[in-house]
Amino acid sequence: MTTRLILVDDQPLLRTGFRMILSAESDLEVVGEAGDGASAVALARRLKPDVVLMDIRMPVMDGIAATRELAGPGVEEPIKILILTTFGLDEYVIESLRAGASGFLLKDAPAEDLVEAIRIVASGEALLAPSITRRLLDRLASKFPPVNEDSIPALHELTERELEVLKLVARGLSNAEIAEKLVISETTVKTHVSRVLAKLDLRDRVQAVILSYETGLV
Repeated sequence: MTTRLILVDDQPLLRTGFRMILSAESDLEVVGEAGDGASAVALARRLKPDVVLMDIRMPVMDGIAATRELAGPGVEEPIKILILTTFGLDEYVIESLRAGASGFLLKDAPAEDLVEAIRIVASGEALLAPSITRRLLDRLASKFPPVNEDSIPALHELTERELEVLKLVARGLSNAEIAEKLVISETTVKTHVSRVLAKLDLRDRVQAVILSYETGLV
């Protein structure tokens, strides 16, 4: 199955580089490009790609606003957004995730990490490559404003095992890693994750990670 992509970056040279890397993969197809957020929103709504590779700082409309238009609260058919970031733009990462992004990738990541990240986000299985998730979220943990755990009653509806799974998801572990750590099957892990998302009324693992950091679970 081919994953259809849109590349969004205000630097044509970067888009060309990404296209060259991705065109070499038989399961990935770049179907469009945009140089600003507004153009990206219009293009994505027309082409309905599986994943949008989105830069943050762009003219006309930035990547966070564009992400909110394509995947934010109230969007009936949200599109998976993979945000491009650098350590110098850490403050924008949380905003982009809250806006509905499915994950984030460092701009200087190796080509194989870019390809892996797109496949992971397209599958919906995980936030992103666990090593990237752990490293960046650890740096950003202090930027989450504190939220009282008691203000989210649904947290108390989770079973002990579901809470355990939620914490591991928030630390960036994949389903396979969680299964190994808890000595259960991946199928069981997926079931627990689905129940956690349903009980907490969360759309995906990204929102589960944000909630976990906001409430101090991790």
